[in-house]
Amino acid sequence: MSPSAPALAEEAIVRLPRGVRLREDKARGGWVLLAPERVFQLDPIAQQVLMRVDGERDIAAIVDDLAATFDAPRERILGDVRLMLADLITKNVLEVT
Repeated sequence: MSPSAPALAEEAIVRLPRGVRLREDKARGGWVLLAPERVFQLDPIAQQVLMRVDGERDIAAIVDDLAATFDAPRERILGDVRLMLADLITKNVLEVT
């Protein structure tokens, strides 16, 4: 995690702030995160994580769902998800509720 990235507890609930949307980009194929004056092209992993960000589930629930869906080690997913979400928070396209 970068020095400016927030430390995210598993109990933290994240959401897309007002003006930020997750959308399928049929023209380019794939998914994007649309923010004011910015577009973030998502890889398939980021798409799977962000599709679970609903402002209600905490990080632990998101990680548990991903671990079950992809039959992958929970601790590795937790580390990767925390890094990704913290990075998006520093870019102001995700917020902790």
